[in-house]
Amino acid sequence: MAESMQKYFPAIRTAQEVLYDIQSSKELRIIFENWTEKEQREFLDICTGVRGVKLLYDSFFKEIMNPDTAPERLEEFLSLLIGHKVKILKMLPNESGRIASEGSLLIMDIVIELEDGSIANVEVQKVGYLFPGQRSACYSADLLLRQYKRVKSEKKKSFSYRDIKKVYTVILFEKSTREFHSFSDIYIHRSKQMSDTGIELELLQEFVFVALDIFRKNQHNKGIRNKLDAWLAFFSIDDPEVIVDLVEKYPYFRSMYEEVYEMCRNTEKVMNMFSKELRELDRNTVQYMIDEMQEELEGKTKELEGKAKELEGKAKELEEKGRELEESKSENTELRKQIEELKKRLEI
Repeated sequence: MAESMQKYFPAIRTAQEVLYDIQSSKELRIIFENWTEKEQREFLDICTGVRGVKLLYDSFFKEIMNPDTAPERLEEFLSLLIGHKVKILKMLPNESGRIASEGSLLIMDIVIELEDGSIANVEVQKVGYLFPGQRSACYSADLLLRQYKRVKSEKKKSFSYRDIKKVYTVILFEKSTREFHSFSDIYIHRSKQMSDTGIELELLQEFVFVALDIFRKNQHNKGIRNKLDAWLAFFSIDDPEVIVDLVEKYPYFRSMYEEVYEMCRNTEKVMNMFSKELRELDRNTVQYMIDEMQEELEGKTKELEGKAKELEGKAKELEEKGRELEESKSENTELRKQIEELKKRLEI
């Protein structure tokens, strides 16, 4: 299949060419030798077209989907995902403190302002966070507050709450959390706040969750059915057969793959990118395990607290029965005394 990939993308090199670059540099050789055999093979497969490039890698994603250099790409993807046409006005600095504290699970985070003034936060998560709903609500609130402060500062006395626009939180999960696996044939979940009476209030916060692992499972059976499926396949599938099928059905993606393989010709750059992704994956896995163990610990703590209350209840019950038993013993002793007195009277 590598031959087919090279036919479509002539920039793809052979394993011998890539290995020659590596062996020609002491620094690159040391990096390569520090990888496991599996990691070495994965790297060579990516560079030589045996496997496709994982576009969810941070450096590749930011290069290909950069809102400053190619805004039309992210515009089209978001338009298809959100359900109406969007145009990017500018990229905003990511000022949120939570990125610094929780960024280990993120491989990409882009905040953009759209032409209508609304804000979109696009994230890719290698390993899904636990409690995705609660976290996403907090992230959205953070973005909304930032917008409020910025707009109020700009507008000053002319500020009106009408100036505050929607905030979209878009999260792509490479590996989604268990909540999403209850919907085995649904991989896009759109959410917004609504009233139970039907009253229409502009509550501003909307969410889109994309479970790419569930998409991949469905894609095997259903194939690429539309342009949005094509984008999701582009981001998440590295099977060369699917890539060839994708660029034949949607030639639009061919130029993006060509850019990626041009990047791969810079062996030093792509090796450093690959090393960074391996480190991030390690941190992601460790953090996810910590979160899981913390959740399990909290569950067991609640279970033990429940058992402790149950035992406490039983202890009180036993204590009560003990008191009843003591009272019964006292009654029995009194009865014995009365019987003894009656016997003595009979003897007289």
